Amino acid sequence: MIAASRKLLTASAAILVLMAAAGAGGLPGGVTERPVDAPVIAQGDTTIEVAWRLLAKLNYRTGEKAKELADLEGKMVKVPGFTVPLEDWAASATEFLLVPYVGACIHTPPPPPNQLVYIEMDEGKRAKMDGWNPVWVEGVLKIEMTESVYGHVGFTIVGQKVYPYES
Repeated sequence: MIAASRKLLTASAAILVLMAAAGAGGLPGGVTERPVDAPVIAQGDTTIEVAWRLLAKLNYRTGEKAKELADLEGKMVKVPGFTVPLEDWAASATEFLLVPYVGACIHTPPPPPNQLVYIEMDEGKRAKMDGWNPVWVEGVLKIEMTESVYGHVGFTIVGQKVYPYES
């Protein structure tokens, strides 16, 4: 029993060391690119692809935002990221946070508000929660500072669609 416990602790410690060395939990197997590296802005048919570098142009202390960011208010956007369920162990959810890198959450020092997006799925829709694999979230963007039990968040998206990230 003691030997098995030591093996488990050793394996757990090794995993934590690897995660720390990779930075913020590292990338899951098969993922070669972080969503944070996506284009700053690319416009398709009706959905505008937005990267975290553009979202970072919100000054969460003063509320000032770059014109290119302000122009996205109320538009259909597509943002890559990782899901953070707001319910413990949720397999699917109607509301969650979208973050730019795996491992970012409200239990550790969270990213700044301009790097957090509160997602509220459109009525009757649910999103699969898989925090280790990146996703695309499509929906209508609102630029608003929100304070809640989850912390300060700079953006809200009414989610229409959530699907696996592919560059």
